[in-house]
Amino acid sequence: MATFDLIVRGGTIVDGTGAPAFTGDIAVKDGLIAAVGKVHGDAAREIDAAGKLVTPGFVDIHTHYDGQATWDAEMAPSSWHGVTTVVMGNCGVGFAPARPDKHQWLIGLMEGVEDIPGTALAEGMKWNWESFPEYLDALEAMPRSIDIGTHVPHGAVRAYVLGDREMPGAVPTAEDVAQMSVIVEDGLRAGALGFSTSRTILHKSVDGELVPGTTATAEELIVIGRAMGRVGHGVFEMASDLKREWNEFAWMGALSRETGRPVTFAALQSIAKELPLDEQISEMRRENAAGANIVAQIALRGTGIVMAWRGTVHPFRFKPAWTEIAELPWAEQYARLGDPAFKARLLGEANVYPESDVADLLRVVSEGWFIQFEMDPGFDYEPTHEESILARAAAAGVDPAEYAYDLLMKDEGAGFIYFPILNYADGNLDFLEALQQAPDTVNSLSDGGAHCGTICDAASPTFMLEHWVRDRRRGGRIGLEHAVQRQCRDTARLYGLDDRGVIAPGYLADLNVIDFDRVKLGKPWLAFDLPAGGKRLLQRAEGYVATIKGGVVTFEDGKWTGATPGGLIRGPQRADMLEAAE
Repeated sequence: MATFDLIVRGGTIVDGTGAPAFTGDIAVKDGLIAAVGKVHGDAAREIDAAGKLVTPGFVDIHTHYDGQATWDAEMAPSSWHGVTTVVMGNCGVGFAPARPDKHQWLIGLMEGVEDIPGTALAEGMKWNWESFPEYLDALEAMPRSIDIGTHVPHGAVRAYVLGDREMPGAVPTAEDVAQMSVIVEDGLRAGALGFSTSRTILHKSVDGELVPGTTATAEELIVIGRAMGRVGHGVFEMASDLKREWNEFAWMGALSRETGRPVTFAALQSIAKELPLDEQISEMRRENAAGANIVAQIALRGTGIVMAWRGTVHPFRFKPAWTEIAELPWAEQYARLGDPAFKARLLGEANVYPESDVADLLRVVSEGWFIQFEMDPGFDYEPTHEESILARAAAAGVDPAEYAYDLLMKDEGAGFIYFPILNYADGNLDFLEALQQAPDTVNSLSDGGAHCGTICDAASPTFMLEHWVRDRRRGGRIGLEHAVQRQCRDTARLYGLDDRGVIAPGYLADLNVIDFDRVKLGKPWLAFDLPAGGKRLLQRAEGYVATIKGGVVTFEDGKWTGATPGGLIRGPQRADMLEAAE
């Protein structure tokens, strides 16, 4: 009988701790790392990793696979990018607890906030749960390629307690809030990793209503958050506009100090946030200096809408001519778009905007050629002004709207425009250099599984390696060892997942074997492969030789093996440290 189940031989090991890389072997037994270094003995399978990087599996803590995880075992696209663990249920949206008469309401909330097709959710989910613990049981019953953990979402909890009283501006009673806190406590005791809420005008239901957490008081959030203190684990996660009068950091700090639990928020350059990013960080650090544990979640690139004719957003959606064809089948749309007379009429029309509290954003979507970029082959996600549609159109001697129209028509109508709506106010990513070195920030905000028709930032781990570590040509880069630590150990530890994110004996055998020189993001494409033909933007990667989950090879050369060793994470996890064996 073989000594080990798997040995990864001769790789350049980047162990997730930030320590210098070294060459060695990794032996796996019963789903755990048994030895690291020079491994003697044999195995049922060996992988030759000579000349390749070996890293822990990536841990992505900000995803929205809440519906997809109930029907999809592959868990793409995150699983295509070396991710072996995701945390979902972020931003206060999810599907449990769920009274039977609130199913469609919860779907509408998720569709509006996260741009996940409601028809896909309605067809894909079986709703064989009502309480949050029952939802965890349903998730646990399905094997998958990666591990999943989840928050208890504020929107679902509020709807469950308030019922028909839940509407924008609703004020729950003290008894309502106490009931919410008990529901969250029950969810945490059943295995939830935290609680989440959203307080931003950018998050609305499909009917245009603000999400429940937006108008919640600090008192409501603190009472609910105390459930974490009673249970002894959990992360309080929040997306917020950080309005000055809300004084968010004061109550976040008070909650963290009282409960001893971390509070984490989305730290962004955002048109919706009243506090500039540097002020967000300084407010956080003032509270932390007083004993709080607040952690800023940062994205690694601009939060960019990928605009396309068949996507959710494109620059011409407010033209009257577009509204005439918006509901037609694609073949008919494409034919009309290719008609020179139709094109001339559309380009000659003024935009007609709906009344909206984000009217300025809508204008930039339709007319912001200075901050929109053609996604051509080898596209750099840190583009310069000279690469903007405005500049390229000027160089070509054409109107920028016509230039944009023509590039969307490329590849039989499959052209893409990149519009970094957030995190690109400076026209570069320099502001992220210091934040990626800071111990009070964490790599996050990939939104894997969400914004199906607008972004594909689930590719963030690959972007980290390709752009920030190897190829960045504007500003500084970050070291390989530090980058891997940021996406492995640091993300795992925030959520108490101390059994992963590090290559050492006793840890989960979640690994990536990577051909670093070949790491490259592929061109995004729109697939219509969700239930009911729902659409989603997808993006593959080159360079992943193998991804291993719990000692089982799940992906080889970017292709799923069909293996499903992943499962549900219930609560914090600890590694049983073993002595390194030769």
